[in-house]
Amino acid sequence: MVKKVTPKNFKDWCISHNNKTLIMGVLNITPDSFSDGGKFFSIKNAIKHAKILIDEGSDIIDIGGESTRPGAKPLTVDEELDRVLPIIKEIRRSYKDIIISIDTYKAEVAKKAVQNGANIVNDISGLMMDQQMAAVVASLNVPIIIMHLKGTPQDMQDNPCYNDIILEISNFFKNQVKYAKHNKIKSQNIILDPGIGFGKTIDHNFELIAKLKEFGKLGYPILIGPSRKSFIGATLNLPPDKRIEGTAAAIAVSIFNGANIVRVHDVLQMKRVAIIADNIKAMS
Repeated sequence: MVKKVTPKNFKDWCISHNNKTLIMGVLNITPDSFSDGGKFFSIKNAIKHAKILIDEGSDIIDIGGESTRPGAKPLTVDEELDRVLPIIKEIRRSYKDIIISIDTYKAEVAKKAVQNGANIVNDISGLMMDQQMAAVVASLNVPIIIMHLKGTPQDMQDNPCYNDIILEISNFFKNQVKYAKHNKIKSQNIILDPGIGFGKTIDHNFELIAKLKEFGKLGYPILIGPSRKSFIGATLNLPPDKRIEGTAAAIAVSIFNGANIVRVHDVLQMKRVAIIADNIKAMS
């Protein structure tokens, strides 16, 4: 029987091998996210949805107060804290064993979120946007998700170009891991995310999933988040809420190619996909 991963043993999971894929459920406390903007903007609706995500099988709840869709405008630290802290506090009060991730690139938000119950920092900028983030994460001694982002949310989809996307992102990860360790972030606290949809074309996203094993060679857990993304919508000509089959295909292939954590909106369905993909992968 697979041991349940909780905040107490999540770091052990990070440094172990052949574990089940973890499901990270998305909880956007925003009025303008690409897929579910506005649905969970009130505290009441956010808590209600968090309960659904947990009941459906989330191992991690990823809470974000600022939209990072293409063209999104940034919030102040206080605005972001006002959105996320009440939700983090209430989830932690009600669910002691759920892992909570704070989706932010601001060091002060990360610090306050962890102090109030979050367990992971999910930085879309890969420690690039806030010079204090690495030191804060090191002092908190929590796992950090280092994501690759080309540009900023405001301009990331303005004709993103790469000579060799796998090589460039691999080099980015190597540099940021070195930077993280230099700032005293422990190796066992590092998770990597190639940043599906963040400064990538449709073909770039498909290539990242097809060659995901290349990032696994760096020796850190891999997170991937293709859920409902525009590359699926553009390929299938479907709106965000109709992209479940495309997401399922991307998730299954990602797991087979080395993803350890999958960030998803449709937890119940993707949990089932992950169970089957894990079993196939175990036999390969």
